[in-house]
Amino acid sequence: MLNSKQDYINCLTRILEPLKGCYSKGKAYMKCGETGVLYGQEAALIEAFARPLWGLAPLWGGGEEISDFDRIYLEGIINGTDPESEEYWGKIGNIDQKQVETAPMGLALVLAPEKVWEPLTAEQKKNFKNWLWQMNEVRSSDNNWNFFSVLVNLGLKNVGEEYDAEKIRYAVSRFDSFYRGDGWYCDGNTEQIDYYIAFAIHFYALIYAKVMEKDDPEHSRIFKERAMLFAQDFIYWFADDGSALAFGRSLTYRFAQVCFWSACIFAGIEPFPMGVMKGIISRNLEYWLNKPIFDNGGVLTVGYEYPNLNMAEEYNAFGSPYWALKTFLILALDENHSFFKAEPLPLPELAPLRVVKGARMVLQRKDGHVFALTSGQWLEWGTMHVAEKYSKFAYSSKYAFSIPRTYCKIEGAGTDSMLTFIKDGMCHIRRKCLEWRIEDDGTIYSRWSPFAGVEVETCLIPTAEGHIRKHTINSDADYTAYDCAFAEKDGAVKISGGEEYEIVCVPNTNLKLIECNIKAVKYEIKKGINRLETITEY
Repeated sequence: MLNSKQDYINCLTRILEPLKGCYSKGKAYMKCGETGVLYGQEAALIEAFARPLWGLAPLWGGGEEISDFDRIYLEGIINGTDPESEEYWGKIGNIDQKQVETAPMGLALVLAPEKVWEPLTAEQKKNFKNWLWQMNEVRSSDNNWNFFSVLVNLGLKNVGEEYDAEKIRYAVSRFDSFYRGDGWYCDGNTEQIDYYIAFAIHFYALIYAKVMEKDDPEHSRIFKERAMLFAQDFIYWFADDGSALAFGRSLTYRFAQVCFWSACIFAGIEPFPMGVMKGIISRNLEYWLNKPIFDNGGVLTVGYEYPNLNMAEEYNAFGSPYWALKTFLILALDENHSFFKAEPLPLPELAPLRVVKGARMVLQRKDGHVFALTSGQWLEWGTMHVAEKYSKFAYSSKYAFSIPRTYCKIEGAGTDSMLTFIKDGMCHIRRKCLEWRIEDDGTIYSRWSPFAGVEVETCLIPTAEGHIRKHTINSDADYTAYDCAFAEKDGAVKISGGEEYEIVCVPNTNLKLIECNIKAVKYEIKKGINRLETITEY
């Protein structure tokens, strides 16, 4: 298991070394794949250049280096910010992907100015500052993006340059407005409550809390207190084997799942004993590094537990997965820090059932695995496969979830953990809930409609072995419906209620398994009121 600081450095080295041949002539761009993306190829090339800095900046700040990468990044910054260079990164626009990639550059100025600032000439410093300063003149998405300009301004402040204190205050106030209590935020004015709360909002807030301890002690304290509360729920997202709950968007960031714990340690807070947090981080990294997530050249792929463009969002470019390197924030710590001296410990004893209203989830633990019953989340802006990523009845660390390749047949529709109606040869599922609530005993109620003419009321009732689904269906006609369990391969799931049915899934629909089956109960829905009960055991 990863233990010493050198172990973590070796881990980062293994991830970064294959990229050395991917940089452009002037080192300002990096191309490590051939896939398309929403924001175009130029921004994708800048993103791929910038994201390794999430690991390199802490590495350098902690007094270490990986051969040649300091030279590569110094040259890249010089050429990328020089308006006369052929590799100039150009103008940063409103709600522009380039904004995202300024954040690790700001972090590098905070943690490692001796690598990315001090070697620059006066003219080169001016160019770098001017390019970053654009962040103070543009509009960002009103969500976690607000903090990209904070990291930039903290970086400029750290190297003695002009910075925009008002931009910092504004972003901090926006984060305050997103706070929902008990440690939970929303990622802007949205129903979205997922990993972005951990690996974006809390992550950036904790960096701020550490860097601004003296200048803004009040928000430093508040951000740390909120993280301490959040940790009490978030620990339930992790399984004994190092895996974590597969839920929501941006899962191609993989081991960014644990960067929240790295940020806690960086900020100097211990919501759990150091060995427990070290165990979470170490097991998660090892879990991922033992999966086929790299291509045959050693480059991280888009996908989850194997390369899979089908599950990707429209904003996942070839360099996007290197956002996972946020977890290496711990490398900013001295090798004698208590984190590196602690023995990795197993998870503490956790309750078999935890109602987390802040995440609109009921979390279950069984045999060391995580299961989440959910209702009520929806992304109005509708990223790829939004229903499958947010609206299933249940999610898990053990089974992961599936996404569709077609709705024209149930074998390709990714219908695990859903009640699926067949109409005119098409599969229809729960999407946005019309109404929902979570009871204190863990029962989740939702009212939803797969299409006009059918309305469903569903109660999810957790049990010691799994959960019960009770559906009341008011239908305008006769339909066939399938109540589906998790996608699996080892036959561990049990499901009962009506006519047993097994769906042999189209390959590459599940995030974990290339090939899988889904056990289901087949129901014949009649016009009028129908009452169904399906029992699922994990």
